Amino acid sequence: MRTFVKICGITDPAILSEIPYGGGAGFLIGAPESPRSLTVEQVPPLIDRLPNGVEAWGVVVDPTAELIHRLYDEAGVDRIQVYGPVPSGLEFLEIHPLVPSLPVAPEGTPGSPPTVPPAEDYPRLHLDAAGTPWVSGSLLTPDWSVCASLVDAHPGRKFTLAGGLSPENVAEALTRVRPWGIDLAAGVESAPGRKEVARIRALLTAVDAYEKELLT
Repeated sequence: MRTFVKICGITDPAILSEIPYGGGAGFLIGAPESPRSLTVEQVPPLIDRLPNGVEAWGVVVDPTAELIHRLYDEAGVDRIQVYGPVPSGLEFLEIHPLVPSLPVAPEGTPGSPPTVPPAEDYPRLHLDAAGTPWVSGSLLTPDWSVCASLVDAHPGRKFTLAGGLSPENVAEALTRVRPWGIDLAAGVESAPGRKEVARIRALLTAVDAYEKELLT
């Protein structure tokens, strides 16, 4: 699978085996308003059960430098997705694996496109709906035309698209935005915070069909 697939907000270790090789598992840290939230201490046992070839991502909101340090040193994550500002007091080797989430207003909602930070600092970037998408699991969809413009304006950048994605619409999103990767939480759940294996498999089937269509 060429498309990077990240399943976010994982709390159930049984889901980890469903993440495809080359994909990512996202663990939401310190967001008690979300049913997907974990503590730093809960993350290492989940990471220990990740399949080979799957990245472990911490997902944080307005983090402190201390939390970033703990996720790297204690939890053992590979990357950290950041909603809000990146804290000061970090070294380059800590900043480089960070993935800032850039807020994009939903279609028909006023808002300016986000500023894209330099590639030398952040080789990967995350696109999500503006607001507080970590609470609902990104049910809102960012304006795909704005997302596509950002992807086109920065060729070679690794943009991961989130927000309102599901097995039912992922092929359309990939066709319209052409992101490097996709990120889902609520779109593969049967209830808030409860991942459903059947929906994850349906998602991967839809991505696979999209990629095969590109080759025909």
